[in-house]
Amino acid sequence: MKSIYSIAFALVLLSCAVPSAEPAQKQSASADHIGLTCTQILQISSTDWIKKFTAAKDATEPSTIQAISSYGKCYDARTNRLAASLEKSGKGPLMGARGNFGDFDHALNDFTAKALAVTDPPADAQKKAYAALYEKQFRYDFYREYALKNFNPPPFTPEESDAFTKAKNHFGELLGLLPEDKMHELHRSFGEIFSAGGVPDATKFAVYRYAIFLLESPTQTPYSPPPF
Repeated sequence: MKSIYSIAFALVLLSCAVPSAEPAQKQSASADHIGLTCTQILQISSTDWIKKFTAAKDATEPSTIQAISSYGKCYDARTNRLAASLEKSGKGPLMGARGNFGDFDHALNDFTAKALAVTDPPADAQKKAYAALYEKQFRYDFYREYALKNFNPPPFTPEESDAFTKAKNHFGELLGLLPEDKMHELHRSFGEIFSAGGVPDATKFAVYRYAIFLLESPTQTPYSPPPF
């Protein structure tokens, strides 16, 4: 009996001596947010957040990637809450719509990987981090359509149609700069994104701008501003 009490007492001492992992995780999250909540972070643009974060830390590539990652985690958390709320209320997308978006997302990820690999030079860690961040817009917009019940958006204005056409043309120009085999492979991959049909024009426009970002040279002025 005495040995049992001794073991129990030793376990109590051990639990006191070993700190809980939860405070460390919270401390790490706090360090990633430099004292702000996710709500506060998402109230500013990703560009301004990265400037704010690197000013507080340092302007190195690891700090920039850390800032991109922390913004992305907050963005995902918001999307996850929206998806859960819609599911709970019964107002979210049905299985077929979720499946179609899953196919769209899979094709988009496949195109992203190919596009980042064919650029010269290939995308570095920072470009890949930005790509992963900007890709998150599509899942959030998918669920936001259901939250806003925006299933029949108005057609593009003449100005929007003109901008859309220019984006498609510029994407074609960037494809044309690639070796022929890579150009055809990437063009096929890009086509798979829309193969299921039913993609709204606004989403198509966003996809073209995202694709341009993936292919454009980091030494050039960006074709369009970040999506958020």
